[in-house]
Amino acid sequence: MARKSKSKETDKEPKPDSAGRFSYQGLDRVMHEKARLGILASLAAHADGVLFNDLKELCSLTDGNLSRHLGVLAEAQLVETSKGSKGTRTQTLYRLTDEGRNKFTEYISVLERVVADGQPAGRKSGSGQTKLSAGLSSA
Repeated sequence: MARKSKSKETDKEPKPDSAGRFSYQGLDRVMHEKARLGILASLAAHADGVLFNDLKELCSLTDGNLSRHLGVLAEAQLVETSKGSKGTRTQTLYRLTDEGRNKFTEYISVLERVVADGQPAGRKSGSGQTKLSAGLSSA
C-alpha cells in the first residue's frame, strides 16, 4: 500500500487540531538564528545590497561575528558577495540571491503563521477573553 504524500497546500495550512500543527517545519535553522535573521532582513530591505560596514552597523555585530554569519548564509546560497573598490579601499557588497529572497519570503510567511497561531482564540474573534478547557480555571 503506497503512502500518500502531503500536498504543498496541506503543509502551508494544516488543520486546526492536526498532528504536528505547531511544528513549523518552514523555520529553517540557518535563517532562524537571531543575527542571521537580522542580516537577512537588512538585505531584504535593500535589494541593491549593503556594504559590509553598513551591514555591521545595521545589525550591531562585530567584524568577526558578521563575517562568520555571512559565511553560513553564503554557504547556504542565500547571500552573494561582490567586491569593488573606492579609492584605495576594497569594499564588499552583500545581497540576497534570488533563491535567498524566495526562501526568506517563505520563512517570513511561516513566522507570520506562528504569530497568528500564538494569539488566544478569544482574541482572534475580538472578545478579549479566552475559553478554558472544561474543569479548568485561570490561575
